[in-house]
Amino acid sequence: MSGILNSSVGRKFAMALSAFFLMIFLVQHFAINILSVFSADTFNEASHFMGTFWVVQYIFQPILILGVIFHFVMGMVLEIRNRNARKIAYVKYNGNANSTWMSRNMIYTGAVILLFLGLHFYDFWFPEIEVKFIDGDMSGLLANGEYRYFEHLQHKFVDVWRVALYCLAFVFLALHLLHGFSSAFQSVGANNKYTRGLRGFGKAYAIIIPLGFIFIALYHHFN
Repeated sequence: MSGILNSSVGRKFAMALSAFFLMIFLVQHFAINILSVFSADTFNEASHFMGTFWVVQYIFQPILILGVIFHFVMGMVLEIRNRNARKIAYVKYNGNANSTWMSRNMIYTGAVILLFLGLHFYDFWFPEIEVKFIDGDMSGLLANGEYRYFEHLQHKFVDVWRVALYCLAFVFLALHLLHGFSSAFQSVGANNKYTRGLRGFGKAYAIIIPLGFIFIALYHHFN
């Protein structure tokens, strides 16, 4: 693994693989959260399963956290190396002429997403860890006998400032994905007759998934 990460191509390939992993997780996360719009009971049941199934808790969840850390650390490494390379290769680098705004600012959109993850963990993940592993309550039930997940979700979207932060973060996520999706496929060598289709799918993904999360936040705020 260290040998792969020592080369520029290897680092980009590893970065692309971590991006694919996180994008798959994002779809799964969205699929569960959108259930809260249609059925509180179904959302509660899906959330309880994901929150108590040992494979998810003790295998997938640690892998996910490591994947997030790896992706952002590798992104910073690539950004620093790219900037150093540009300083050596060019007397004057005209970013506007050679790349899109999204590609030039991936480190900043990524930083906003990382800050948002801190808020998201504070809102949902840390309380779950406290209830399940500190208080020792794996039932997921409130005092009235109903699952707590839907009520917790709605409670978090009461405040306008939190909804605004969530919506803003998903706008930055869309900007990050608009370049990241196509860049990831390019890094793994997916340049063939399907390239145009992949780019179209990537743009749709980068817009639809963040918009879906924004819709969920606004739906629960106004309902």
